[in-house]
Amino acid sequence: MTLPASMEEKILLLAMTLIPGIGPARIKAMTTHCSGRFSDLFHFGVDELQQISGIGETLARQVHHFLHHAATRAEALASAEKQIAELHRHNATLITILDANYPPLLKEIYDPPPCLFVRGRLPDAHLPTLAVVGTRYASHYGKQVTALLCRDLVNCGVVIVSGLAYGIDMAAHSATLEHGGKTVAVLASGVDTIYTDPKGKIWPKIIEEGALISEEWFGSELSPAKFPKRNRIISGITSGTIVIESDLKGGSLITAALALEQNREVFAVPGNIFYRTSRGTNRLIQQGSAKAVMSVEDIITELGPQFTENFSRKTALQNDPTESTYSPTEQAILQCMQTEPIHIDALAIASDIDLSSLLVHLFELELKAAVEQQPGQFFQKRII
Repeated sequence: MTLPASMEEKILLLAMTLIPGIGPARIKAMTTHCSGRFSDLFHFGVDELQQISGIGETLARQVHHFLHHAATRAEALASAEKQIAELHRHNATLITILDANYPPLLKEIYDPPPCLFVRGRLPDAHLPTLAVVGTRYASHYGKQVTALLCRDLVNCGVVIVSGLAYGIDMAAHSATLEHGGKTVAVLASGVDTIYTDPKGKIWPKIIEEGALISEEWFGSELSPAKFPKRNRIISGITSGTIVIESDLKGGSLITAALALEQNREVFAVPGNIFYRTSRGTNRLIQQGSAKAVMSVEDIITELGPQFTENFSRKTALQNDPTESTYSPTEQAILQCMQTEPIHIDALAIASDIDLSSLLVHLFELELKAAVEQQPGQFFQKRII
């Protein structure tokens, strides 16, 4: 049985991340070399440090200097101890790569974060997890698809992971919570700074039903380089990544590329060829880098028994126009509508219902969450 990392080891792991040239991959090699007794590094000489994979003589001397130079070590350890002291103030925990509850899938990647700051509670390791990512400039179509897939994945017992960015990420977290699912938000900032949701419209609910996590320290400044680092965690902590809307360049395509490097599945939702936000997803499918997704079945059947054993098609009849909750007239109106918006004049002609009566019925359908009104007197059938 793996014991939790001691507080001394947690502080040492944090401090080690401050050494120039020592990144997550080399710290993983150190923990492997030490066989769980990370504090043994204090007693290593330069020759012993060089025996660790990825550490040559120059780097071994840097590490040795840090471990044995009193002032340098004391400064780094003091900084790490301050981070530990901040945990209580933010009601957070620190999970290290030495801990038994460190996410097992994340531990498999080449460069897992040595430490994760967590607000909330990470879902049980046995639960299936998938990442849902996409553009910040999500279209109505993209948000609809995100909501539909997340609803059905939640019904399959899947935990949804995303980056709490504007657009598709936020839609994924919101839909998951709306349908009673668990979700994890991976931040590029520290877990004390939720820059995309400063008013707390969604992140407190994420903490209740899942977790906010980050490898960045409390008080750390946001920078462009931290987003790819964040993305490797999103893909690494999950069995697969679903990309919903992306241009040819963007963070979600970086996440997809990282998932492929980590030997994880990649899925993409095809989109309109005339939309910039579909160019990236369509290219992934075209190049064979991602499997095209038309429904949740396309995802579940690709991922094996862990996912299929909980798979249920009970969502298939939701919002069926023939459902008994709708009157015959309402059913006729819904059958005249597609997922694309339709102007009320065109709907009146298609349904052969006079405009004043149609407005009343549409109002009732809005109350039943079957349709939604768009600007300019356009109406659209909800798909979830």
